[in-house]
Amino acid sequence: MSKTSGCGSIYRSRVSHRTVPRPTGFPVALVETSDEALRRGFETISANLDGAVRRGQLAADLRDRTLGMLSLSAELVDLDRADFIVEAAFENLDVKKSIFAALDVIAKPGAIMASSTSFLNIDDIAAVTARATDVIGAHFLPPAELTRLLEIGVGTRTAPEVVATAFALAKRLGKVGVRAGMGDGFIGSRIVRQSFKAAERMMIDGARPSQIDQALERFGFAMGPFRSLGLSGHNPDQAGRERKAGQGFYDHSQDPIVPYKPALQIIEEEGEKAGIPPHSFTDEEIVSRYMTAMISEAARVVENGIALRPIDVDAILLFGYGFPRFRGGPLHYADTLGPTEILNRIERYAVEDSGFWQVPDLLRRMAERNGTFAKLNEMCQAPAERHSG
Repeated sequence: MSKTSGCGSIYRSRVSHRTVPRPTGFPVALVETSDEALRRGFETISANLDGAVRRGQLAADLRDRTLGMLSLSAELVDLDRADFIVEAAFENLDVKKSIFAALDVIAKPGAIMASSTSFLNIDDIAAVTARATDVIGAHFLPPAELTRLLEIGVGTRTAPEVVATAFALAKRLGKVGVRAGMGDGFIGSRIVRQSFKAAERMMIDGARPSQIDQALERFGFAMGPFRSLGLSGHNPDQAGRERKAGQGFYDHSQDPIVPYKPALQIIEEEGEKAGIPPHSFTDEEIVSRYMTAMISEAARVVENGIALRPIDVDAILLFGYGFPRFRGGPLHYADTLGPTEILNRIERYAVEDSGFWQVPDLLRRMAERNGTFAKLNEMCQAPAERHSG
């Protein structure tokens, strides 16, 4: 079991990035704000389990027993006997605070209260309770029933035994648990958001969203950033902002989907307003800028201690964000380029935009000493292994 001491650790697995609905034997209470929301939630759970039965991944009698362990309620008070509570409201700090303030009164002593936030500070959420030691982040990546990552956000007052329990739950659920310290966006969302900014800059400078997507998909990503954005429904920088179906960067009403012309027109107009003369990008240039932005932010996450070692970053991007598995994660890939090459890229791009492109101190030190992220992993391996089981 992983704990918070040393350099941290993750649960390793040799199976695929995706899993199937896996009954664990836990009784579960689903609490929603209305009967209609409860109905939709139950239908979604049932459909997921039915799909597993059709694929031969789950026995029909086990599906029935699993659904029999699920209770539905529209009242938070019905969580008064729960051992582990996961809040999954949309990303609004005030909403989450109101829920946790209520849970503080309702939850039994010793109950763990987790937020599935992807970027809000757990300390801010815990501050409205009288038991901050029992509050933790449990970021389930969508679709939660398939994606193997569980990003565990550890607040400054979260108790070690609460962290250990969260890792044990991840293992019981068949997920890869990875520890994340407090910072804007934890690990995964923060890194992906920064690389998406690089993609946006290339788009404004003249690269078509479809070209950016195709270049990165050929590099190995399961889905390019703009194609992914069209499915997720909001910009990583503007949580809660919704796009109407079929009106993102692609026209999904067509088969196959095609670029959405009004979106391309808006992009061109914004570039003209900014006085940016459009220029072309090769696929190699697109991959270079996107990956350099990702590696730079990943290095800062390690440098700031939000990720305790580079392998934690790689695990999160591999198991939760569709990073090409054969490349081993962004920081493993960075070692194939070398720190000097990455540093030179950042300095070259900084001539155009010094505000966005800045060399992380960790990367500069690595370039001076011929260091690698693999060496950093080795430095952390011994203490991490003492706390894994």
